[in-house]
Amino acid sequence: MIPGRGKHGPGTERRGAAGSEAGHDLAVDPDGQTGAAPLEARFDAPEPIDLRLSMEVLRHGPGDPTIRFGRDGVWLARRTGAGPACLRIWIEPGEAAVRAQAWGTGAAPALDAVPGLAGLLDEPARLVPLHPLVRDLQRRFGGLRLPRTGQLLAALIPAVTEQKVTAGEAHGSYAALVRRLGERAPGPLPLRLPPTGASLATLPYFEFHPMGLERRRAELVTRIARLESRIEGFMGLGPATAHLRLREIPGIGPWTAAEACRVAFGDPDAISLGDAHLPDLVAWALAREPSGDDARMLELLAPYPGQRGRVVRLLEVSRIAIPRFGPRFAPRHIERI
Repeated sequence: MIPGRGKHGPGTERRGAAGSEAGHDLAVDPDGQTGAAPLEARFDAPEPIDLRLSMEVLRHGPGDPTIRFGRDGVWLARRTGAGPACLRIWIEPGEAAVRAQAWGTGAAPALDAVPGLAGLLDEPARLVPLHPLVRDLQRRFGGLRLPRTGQLLAALIPAVTEQKVTAGEAHGSYAALVRRLGERAPGPLPLRLPPTGASLATLPYFEFHPMGLERRRAELVTRIARLESRIEGFMGLGPATAHLRLREIPGIGPWTAAEACRVAFGDPDAISLGDAHLPDLVAWALAREPSGDDARMLELLAPYPGQRGRVVRLLEVSRIAIPRFGPRFAPRHIERI
């Protein structure tokens, strides 16, 4: 292996199929045939990174067929302009580097995405922790990074399935959508690829009912699928402008736009306004107030311009228990109607 100074900068190493280091000498392609060994890369990581904690935001429930967390790393199915790919991302004990393997025709561009996915492009030191709790969480979760996928439509689809429903409903709908429309990913694990815009764009709304999506969300999914090229073009505008452009699409509000931008861009300032629980979490954690609303949440996060989403993510991973008052969302079963 020869260190390179390509788009990832110093410390990036690439190697081809020959001489696999991680014990996966042969890949299994989607039709079950033995194929070439994976492409591999190594990326310097000057600061410790907790891959599982960081990449957890990319998983939409424990049954998400596109991603798997294991002792051997994080496995992720991904589409690229060159074709489908499966990534394995891990850190060797005692090594200051992120390693990756990639299978499929999209292996090379998938490896290019690893620095963003693993949080190597994130800058957590930009957060100045003014509140004692924020300071403590920053210390406790020093390995937390905000991943950047670089793909807006793939982030929007699960966000739409999560609109105004319980987490269990949302996760079940997304998993059903992937199982129905996402083909088997290349590589040794039985992961499935996220659906393509083309596969979603022409599906009538009633075909989404068995997947737990009512007409409103189903039609929004097909609407944004038809706008795939336009939406992906927003990636060149930066997160703030992309957020505004997304909200111009009927059916996409501030919550959905923020959820998509925080993972597509790794946006450290993304705040999901309109969330059922987030204002209460922020109000309780930062002011010991048993409940809050969006206005109060923004007020409490005002000391952290540009880093408000990072503060929220630290609060989320802290598992702080907050008081529960009032009614909760009851799960619905669209597929039974």
